[in-house]
Amino acid sequence: MVGSANLNIMIKAARRAGRSLVKDFREVENLQVSMKGAGDFVSRADLNAEKIIKEDLMGARPTYGWLAEESSEEEGQDPTRRWIVDPLDGTTNYLHGLPHWAVSIALEHKGQIVAGVVFDPAKDEMFFAEKGAGAWMNDSRLRVSGRSRMIESVFSTGLPFGGRSDLPDTLKELGRVLPGCAGVRRWGAAALDLAYVAAGRYDGFWERRLNAWDIAAGVIIVREAGGLAEPINPAGDIIADGTIICANEPIFAPFARLVRG
Repeated sequence: MVGSANLNIMIKAARRAGRSLVKDFREVENLQVSMKGAGDFVSRADLNAEKIIKEDLMGARPTYGWLAEESSEEEGQDPTRRWIVDPLDGTTNYLHGLPHWAVSIALEHKGQIVAGVVFDPAKDEMFFAEKGAGAWMNDSRLRVSGRSRMIESVFSTGLPFGGRSDLPDTLKELGRVLPGCAGVRRWGAAALDLAYVAAGRYDGFWERRLNAWDIAAGVIIVREAGGLAEPINPAGDIIADGTIICANEPIFAPFARLVRG
């Protein structure tokens, strides 16, 4: 697929950051790690990846705004556009030597996500989408799964860690979802969970208390692959609220009912 100039800039930045992350991942035991909060770590590799992405994106589009996990938000001269970046989604996996983490880059225009890239350097899988142009993984077009029965479906979610207050709600949701499906996975990288829904590897995904940079790119990839995505509160907003339910169309309604209770 030949994408827009902006999408090509995003893919190039994700690949360059990914190469840097892979290099440090091979020496994960030597990473200089500092504590950022309960269950939330930041590494030298993470900060360096964000620096690389910012150089590429802001160098190419200096008037755009900037929102990223490891740095302060910046309002651009063009108030209608901003980059939303997670340089390393799945940091805990990364620091434990687990090869399941990704670079996530989204472009927002007038409050809507119009392009997204989720790059898994460890597996060399580049998931990307632009509004109206479909979703892709490397050279292959993506489509959500065709399953129509909950009992045959596999879902993904995140589990609260470090004493987070949303544990009771999550356990209740699991109690409703687990009996009616083929399984629930917790792999620790929301951007890849969304990409996997788009690729049909998962049939659906839900999670609470996410940040904009965790989900912005993944949401457009899911939608462009034919999936449905809504906030857990139907009257809310995915990016603003940081909650999401997504699935293929046949599964979405029964799945959402279970999650919402």
